[in-house]
Amino acid sequence: MTALLDLLQPSLAESLRRLPAAGEVPPYLVDIAVFLVAGAAIAYLCTRFGLVPIVGFLLAGAVIGPNALGLVHDPEMVDALAEIGVILLLFTIGIEFSLEKLARITGLIFGGGGLQVALTSLAVMGGLMAFGVDWRTGLFSGFLMALSSTAIVLKLLADQGQTGTEQGQVSLGLLIFQDLAIIVMVLMVPILGGVGGSPGDISWALTKAALLIGAVLLLARRAMPPLLEMVARTCSDEVFLLTVAAICMGTAYLTSLAGVSVSLGAFLAGLVVSESRFSHRAMSEILPLQVLFSAVFFISIGMLLDPGFLIENWLFVLAGVAAVLVIKIVTTGVSVLALGRPFPVACASALLLAQVGEFSFVLERAGREVGLFPAGSSETGSQAFISSTVLLMVMTPLLARLSQGLSRRLERRGRDRKLAAAAEAAPSEEFEDMQNHVIVAGYGPAACSLVRVLHGSRIPYVITTLSPGNARNAEEEGFPVLRGDASRLHILKLAGIEAAKAIVIADDDPSKAHRVAGVARNANPTLDIVVRTSSIDEIAELEHLGVNRVIAQEMESIVQLFAVVLRDYQVPPEDIDTYVESMRRGGYQALTQVTENGKPAVVCNLGPECFDNRSVLLQPGSDIVGKTLSELDLLERHGLELLDLRRQGRRLDFRSQDVRLRAGDTVLLAGQVDAFVKAAPLFRARPLERSEEVELTEWQRRRTQHIDLNQEISLQSDSQEQCPHMQEVGAVKPGSKGCGECLAHGGRWVHLRLCMNCGFVGCCESSPGSHARKHFEETGHRVIRSLEEGEDWAWCFEDETMAR
Repeated sequence: MTALLDLLQPSLAESLRRLPAAGEVPPYLVDIAVFLVAGAAIAYLCTRFGLVPIVGFLLAGAVIGPNALGLVHDPEMVDALAEIGVILLLFTIGIEFSLEKLARITGLIFGGGGLQVALTSLAVMGGLMAFGVDWRTGLFSGFLMALSSTAIVLKLLADQGQTGTEQGQVSLGLLIFQDLAIIVMVLMVPILGGVGGSPGDISWALTKAALLIGAVLLLARRAMPPLLEMVARTCSDEVFLLTVAAICMGTAYLTSLAGVSVSLGAFLAGLVVSESRFSHRAMSEILPLQVLFSAVFFISIGMLLDPGFLIENWLFVLAGVAAVLVIKIVTTGVSVLALGRPFPVACASALLLAQVGEFSFVLERAGREVGLFPAGSSETGSQAFISSTVLLMVMTPLLARLSQGLSRRLERRGRDRKLAAAAEAAPSEEFEDMQNHVIVAGYGPAACSLVRVLHGSRIPYVITTLSPGNARNAEEEGFPVLRGDASRLHILKLAGIEAAKAIVIADDDPSKAHRVAGVARNANPTLDIVVRTSSIDEIAELEHLGVNRVIAQEMESIVQLFAVVLRDYQVPPEDIDTYVESMRRGGYQALTQVTENGKPAVVCNLGPECFDNRSVLLQPGSDIVGKTLSELDLLERHGLELLDLRRQGRRLDFRSQDVRLRAGDTVLLAGQVDAFVKAAPLFRARPLERSEEVELTEWQRRRTQHIDLNQEISLQSDSQEQCPHMQEVGAVKPGSKGCGECLAHGGRWVHLRLCMNCGFVGCCESSPGSHARKHFEETGHRVIRSLEEGEDWAWCFEDETMAR
């Protein structure tokens, strides 16, 4: 055996010799087990006390670290695993973002980020120079403080769903610049330490980094979609996961060659994957690995803390924490305000970025090698810096919560102060003659959707809002608006509260909803008051104020989920309505309480017939699409009996064997479980061939580049006057980039039409498919609008009337 090992390469031979013998525990396994057990246990305890898991990971690291119990013996392995955690975390953040979103915050990145780093660095340098510290050491200390924790902040934003908000975009822009600034900072450390480097070196490094980043984005944007398409067609989860991991690690490595941080490289890799239609699958495959390695990263940060030093110098460390908070909050807030962002956003972003980042540890280590120490203190500076940084990281989740609450309070106070005068200037007689109408208090997203339904249903209504922007948007759509505060009796009287049938409070915060409900109930004792709230904790007090129905989001979603499940089991609609009402009754008590025998208050008794059938939505690209019922012969070939067939919600006569199934059809099938299992390939969607996709995509881009899927399209007011059916429709968003039926089957069209009832996009009667008219024949949706560029006419199929 020894002779054989000698024939092998030395590195391989050494690796084989180090393999543990039978029964021997590998050294690395002990460290990994300690990491996972300590992290899971302490994170669990933290969540029980209402703290986020990140705090638990940091505390776990402090407990098992070399300065406490010393349970980990291989710090190099820990550093390697932690680096992977940072890479995977930034990779997933990049997937959730996009190049388009990144382009929109370029000003934030270079304007706000550059100003924040400069102000923080100069403020720290000036403060230390006042105490006699050399300017080079002061600037180095400023660099350390200027960086925030990209990993922690983006993790918190992602967990709270705040990445796409204005605060999230501001924070992301500043963090991206900080990651870019690390390149310059690392290169300047030798200069500040007096051991080498030159401005030319810095310029060349920046140029090389910019060229490499540009090349990665350009090549990956063109190569990524076809690459992931090719891998996806293998239908192998293992190959797809390895490919995604290779893209992540490979891009991070390439960018690191130019001196760019691996975290920024991983973020860029996520951006280019986000351009592919397989980005969601990539996210789902990589997310478990990201969670695991990110936990290792936060534990490794906690291991740097020396509890003994912290206890002995707690006053000094707390003073350092306070100094960092003050400087970071002020400089970050000023930078965001300088870009014209609202004051609440500036305050929230400043609190969220008030910690010191993980890459400051890398910078601190590089400074130590050339004789630079935080605040110029070689004995206590490094450990004080580490202690303060870890404490700030532990505080970050708390600061994030504080930032959200402060932002909401500032926005509400500013809005009330700004618009108090506008409320008093409301019209006096405009809505006095309204009867049996609905008052919609506030015009947020939920109220906006409700108003469109009311408008299309010809139910009289009036909107009250303090927001000038929301009022202007509603007026532009032709909706009746009263500018004022619905919690004031004067405004409610102007809205006709005495003759109103109902008032809906859909978007206001709890305190505002309480005030509106109380005033409205006193003004009209017979009024139906409906309030939408985020928590069941508000239900009791709202009902005490006389609210008829409180819709709690967290519970209503459970009710709707339960109703969907019951429909899947073919429970009769009248029984579903009974169950749903029983769950809503008494403030959703049936969902939170149990009976005396320990059973839930709502129990459904399903018969055996409910388990023998399934409702299946046919997917584009599946083998069943495009075939007739006679060709499929579902009962004889697959053991499945067709019980119902619906298209666009309309029932079709499935007894005719000539009916050809389409994507989007819903079929109700009955059969045994093994029959559904065997027939699964029939319903599984296959990816489009690359040649088909390229041809359709290029042709579609030329024909539909003017269509915005996020734009709500409505009819002109004069169009609605010429045909009564046109008065029944509101604003809709296009459902697809082109004719949905043509795209599903590889067809083309001449002109596009938009259904003003549901947003279906179909082709005109000059097109081979004439899918717009077929959609009308199947659904009864009469009114369409031209989607061609420069055309704004509408057509009613039933009255055969055109309006412009």
